[in-house]
This record gives sequence, structure tokens and C-alpha cells, in this order.
Amino acid sequence: MLLVFPSKNQTGGELNFSSLEIFFAVATEKNLTRAARHLARVQSNVTMLVKQFEEELQAQLFSRSGKRMSLTPSGGTMLDYAQRLPYLAERARLATNPEQQPGRLSIGAMESTAAARLPALLSKYHSKWPQVELEISIGTSRSLVEDVERGHLDCAFVADSSFQGARDPRPEFAARGLSATRAYREDLLLTLPPNHPTVSIPTDIRLKTLAAFSNGCAYRNVLEQWLGVTSFEADSDWKVMELVSYHAILACVAAGSCFALCPRSILDLQRVPMDICVQKIATIDTYLVAQSNYKSGAYEELLQFLQASMYSRREGVDD
Repeated sequence: MLLVFPSKNQTGGELNFSSLEIFFAVATEKNLTRAARHLARVQSNVTMLVKQFEEELQAQLFSRSGKRMSLTPSGGTMLDYAQRLPYLAERARLATNPEQQPGRLSIGAMESTAAARLPALLSKYHSKWPQVELEISIGTSRSLVEDVERGHLDCAFVADSSFQGARDPRPEFAARGLSATRAYREDLLLTLPPNHPTVSIPTDIRLKTLAAFSNGCAYRNVLEQWLGVTSFEADSDWKVMELVSYHAILACVAAGSCFALCPRSILDLQRVPMDICVQKIATIDTYLVAQSNYKSGAYEELLQFLQASMYSRREGVDD
């Protein structure tokens, strides 16, 4: 469906969702090449359409600096409306047919959250709203936040990377234009090979190789803080084995080749207890983040289910 409304400019042009989609892609990617790739268009076509859009509005929306595209004040104003219009169109559709529910919600999550937390939550959600198409993407907290900022994801479950929740990250999310709702609290466990002596301080660890996800993982950042290093890449005392799943990480730990940091919720999923040593070193919050002005019926329903789940856990009904 194409929603067209008249422009008030002198050229008598029209604004439509196609123009707004292209504008939004360039605004979030801040680069014409990446925006064209995201839109599955050639770059010259995107460049021409952005120029036409600015001519129709008789306003400069972007400042160009090499390949980088940054929003002008007028562009920032347009972005605010571009983000709201799809939601308003959806609400209008639902108002005329209230039995329908929003059709799609793209959710990002860390691998641990997707494995241990989301199945129960999304199962209940789907039972009530089977019409909603849920899309799940897995990534590190850093990459997920960036995808939400760029509009590639509607929302994402990400972890606070401060050691032992030393600060409230919500002001930092707000400064990036994101809302953040606390969702889960995770105990992070130092996992060590069988028969490894108890660890009180980092120097008690006999191994120099750790298994972790790629850079950008919040739990990896927590481990860096606990070990007292700026980054594993800059510290030659540690070797990082980057893996893509907790199954692989725990297998390597059990084999005695490395140590790792793992959420307790992941270990609770194991049908057979693993022969590894564990000890808690931190408790970290997980947040559901979205763009501050993002609204949709599907997202609002997810928030309600999440808040109901949080209430159940406080009452001792859930874990």
C-alpha cells in the first residue's frame, strides 16, 4: 500500500512511503553505499532519489562530507516524522479492522537470551497473537544496539556491560535516542576446567586462554573489567579463542583448554551437569531497547508480556 499526501511546497510534488524509506535508510546508515545495499538498489539511484526528495521539499536534509551523510536540522525534523508515519499508518489500518493485529516484529537478542529466556516469553506471546510474524536475529550487544539505531531491528535484548551493575545504563541509551526496559537479571559465572583450584582474584587463574564471543559482547567486556585489562586485543598476557555458541565454549572449558564467562541460565539448560568448576563473579541486567519514538502494536504487546513476566518472577512464580 502506498500512502500519498500532498506537499505544501511550490513544486506541487508529493511525499510517499517509498521516498521516506529511502530517506530513512540513508539517515540511519549515514552512507549512500550501505543504504543502497540495504535497499537492494544501485547507489546512483539512491543518490538521485535523495536529491529529488530534497528538491521536492525545497530543503537540504543531508550534509555531505566525503562518503558520510549527516542530517541537517531539517533532516532531523524529517527523520522524526519518517519514524512515526509507519506507526500511524498501521494504527489507522487497525482502527478500521480492529480484529487484525500488527503483522511483524523484528527482535534482536544475545545468544544466551535467545536460548534461555525468549522461548517461554515468545511462546506465550505467539499463543495470544499468532498473526504477528516474529523475526529473531542473534548478535553481540554492541551490534544489536547499532542495528536498532539504524532501524534494522525494531527492538533488541542487550546486556549492561558495567561490572556488577556499577552504573545505570539507561541514561546512556537515552543519549543515543533509545528507550530501555529492564528485562532480566543474569548471574555471570566464571567457568573453569575440572579440578581447577578456587579463584579469588584474577591471578589465581592458571590458564591464559579464554573462550568468548567476538568483540562487542557485553559479557566479554565484564570479564575484561574483572581481569583488569583495557582490552584483550591490547593485552599480550591473554589469548582469546572466539567462538559462536555457548555449547562450543563450554565444551572447550570442559576439555581443559580455556576458561570462560557464562550466564547461569545457560548452565541451567544443560540436561546433564557438566564436569566444570563455576563461581559467580558478577550480576548483570539485560534490557529491551528500542528507538525512543518507536511505537507499534506488536512492540507494545511484547512490552506487556515482558512486564507480566517480570512481575511473576518478583512474586516467585517464575525463575
